[in-house]
This record gives sequence, structure tokens and C-alpha cells, in this order.
Amino acid sequence: MNYNKTKSTRRFTFGINRNTTAKKAGSNTVTIATNPESGRYSYGGTSVTMTVREAKAFKSFLDAELSSFDSDDSPVSI
Repeated sequence: MNYNKTKSTRRFTFGINRNTTAKKAGSNTVTIATNPESGRYSYGGTSVTMTVREAKAFKSFLDAELSSFDSDDSPVSI
């Protein structure tokens, strides 16, 4: 069974593609792509694709590191 879902914001498009019957490595992917914009953070045409397993590890990292921030949507400095 195939599952495809996307969510777009002004600067990014997030997508997930899953195939529950596929056995091939890399058939279940998560993509983060920048949308064309002349803004400060994003330039069109850039994307990151990762496996669902890698995306879960990334989510775990974000949950752990961002849990200490207030919910005021302040940008994180790196």
C-alpha cells in the first residue's frame, strides 16, 4: 500500500512517501525542499531526502534539543 503526503509552508515543502509492501532499501523516504523565494533563509531548488528511519532519528534529535525552548517561535542560533 502506498502512502504519499505533503505539507507546504511559505519557505518549505515537506513530503513523505511510504510503500508498505516494498522491500527495497530507500523506498520509504522523507523530503524537505525549499520553495523559490527571495527570502533570508531559503533558495528554490534545494532539497534533502532521507529514509524514514533517518527522519525518525532527526525528529528525536529535534524533540530533545528544542524541548528546552519557550514556545515563542524564536529562531535557533547555530
